[in-house]
Amino acid sequence: MPLARRSFILGGAHTPFLGKGHPDFVWQKHPDFGKRENPSLEETLLAAVDGALADTGVDPALVDRLYIGNFVGELFVNQGHLGAALVGCNPAFEGKPAARLEGACASGGLAMLAATDAIAAGADIVLVAGVEIQTTASARVGGDYLARAADYKRQRGIDDFTFPALFARRIKALSESAGLTDEDLAHIAAKAYANAALNPNAHMKARKMTFEEAASAGGRNPNFLGNEELAPFLKVSDCSQVSDGASALILVSERGLQKLGRSMADCAEVIGSGHAVSSLFVDGDPTELSTVRTAVHRAYASAGIGIQDVQVAEVHDCFTVAELLSYEAIGLAAKGQGGSVAASGRTALDGELPVNTGGGLIGFGHPVGATGVKQPLEIFRQMKGRCGDYQVDRPLSVGLTSNMGGDDKTVVSLVIRNCT
Repeated sequence: MPLARRSFILGGAHTPFLGKGHPDFVWQKHPDFGKRENPSLEETLLAAVDGALADTGVDPALVDRLYIGNFVGELFVNQGHLGAALVGCNPAFEGKPAARLEGACASGGLAMLAATDAIAAGADIVLVAGVEIQTTASARVGGDYLARAADYKRQRGIDDFTFPALFARRIKALSESAGLTDEDLAHIAAKAYANAALNPNAHMKARKMTFEEAASAGGRNPNFLGNEELAPFLKVSDCSQVSDGASALILVSERGLQKLGRSMADCAEVIGSGHAVSSLFVDGDPTELSTVRTAVHRAYASAGIGIQDVQVAEVHDCFTVAELLSYEAIGLAAKGQGGSVAASGRTALDGELPVNTGGGLIGFGHPVGATGVKQPLEIFRQMKGRCGDYQVDRPLSVGLTSNMGGDDKTVVSLVIRNCT
């Protein structure tokens, strides 16, 4: 259904997304190891919130409500109760209503929905943030933590790396049913890294990944799963990044714009939303993202648009196959034809419908709780011409986001329209 009160994105900020492979990330082989530490959750969240307030010029005392997306702060940094952490980012937030939302990798998207609901209920200025710190544990321990987004009892044993194995299973199914090839997925990986190379905040901004490298397993791009049946179907290049980072934005009502003395031309409007959830205890069809399709088409219906109207999109490329299947779920390709879209160049920066312009989760990075906030902020930034070297070189009117938690289990989709 249409939103009860109009909601506008006024602006926001990302921190750099950091992790192994980023030149500023300190790990055991970094020359600064033992001399300095990577930013903490508190420091990362504060940087994003301060950046959002500075970008929009909003007096923090005028913020009515605050929402934050985070998945597993209790495990990676021993910290829950993150609504109170968000309030702790500015003395002016003291006493204001704040809450954390959790839906695995869709936690940030749920925070966005909570903010639009708050505006529908009468709030005028809402701060939305997402944060995750994930580099405090080894890859295997972190993989175990992230496996909480699966049906842990039933699915944890598929591999030490549960989610890579679950999506390798999708690649295997598509290879057998639709002739999916390594080359189909390599187009998506190469695009992600090329876009990230243009993005100063991207986790993989300094890492090169050619199509040829992404298309075949090798020393720098190995098959790494322990599951012998699934190992041949997934390479490092097919995976999103284990990143630390945060994003924050300001969402306002029409009355909020008036309070701030701002015009609609400063904003992009959230004109539609879709939210769909599937059972954690049942596996869906591995050759499609049916929950993504449901959420996106609900967003289309609430906005009164279709795929033909979308000019830029941010989809949840936790793995290359997730982006490929998202092409089909959002209506850009027929079932079984996502590989053709990937190879065609239609989703490149200069393509018909640019997708994941800053590098997506594969190139930009995936601090889990931040992704669902990063996506709409990236659409806003593209619409307002703020993306620098990765700016789409034409006016943009309508954008789409699709933020997926788990293996197609919790999905939030937003339709965003530029205000001019």
